[in-house]
Amino acid sequence: MSFRSREMVKRIVKKIGGEKNLAPGLKDELKKSVPNSKVVMGRAHRGLYAGRHIQFGNQVSHDGGNKSRRSWKPNVQDKRLFSYILDRHIKVKVTTHALRCIDKAGGIDEYLLKTPYHKMDTEMGLYWKAKIEKLYEELGEMEVVFFSPEDEAKFEEQFRELKVEQRAARREARRKMYGWSGKSEAIDEGRADAEGTHQEAARHGEGSSDADIHEPQVANA
Repeated sequence: MSFRSREMVKRIVKKIGGEKNLAPGLKDELKKSVPNSKVVMGRAHRGLYAGRHIQFGNQVSHDGGNKSRRSWKPNVQDKRLFSYILDRHIKVKVTTHALRCIDKAGGIDEYLLKTPYHKMDTEMGLYWKAKIEKLYEELGEMEVVFFSPEDEAKFEEQFRELKVEQRAARREARRKMYGWSGKSEAIDEGRADAEGTHQEAARHGEGSSDADIHEPQVANA
């Protein structure tokens, strides 16, 4: 193993959390899968390339068949891929071939779990694969608790009350930020009360006039 490959393995183990947190046999798998003799671009270590790297060949002219050496670089895209185990988006450089592999696997997590180590030939790919495997192993050891429908209803009510409190806190913060004072609200309340009393008086007046019109007159004995 070359010096470059050994340094890559050290960096990956350090990012994961040290050799104590590694699964048994994982370090040997990393050593086997790290590229030693292949041509791997420096920027490929910061993305998921799925085995696509610089290719070399000859460019042949149409007229005389003259050959000249040239290279082909992979089609690299900047993408944001959602990870369910991390519950967030991962911004990563991927090749179009890697994107097709991820879509076929069903997501970035499934792609990292299903792809063997010897095909994850970049530093970032090896690091994320080891990290995702560790997180899924910890998730499998966790206990699952099921709640009754009554408890779920209580939780929903608490979440609803929490949202109302947060909305009220944001409203109060906006009022303080924009210099709100209680005078305008007091004026609005006074106007509303005045309009309410006026409408009530109008209704009483209409009721009395109707009674005068429709009330039958009783003749004096």
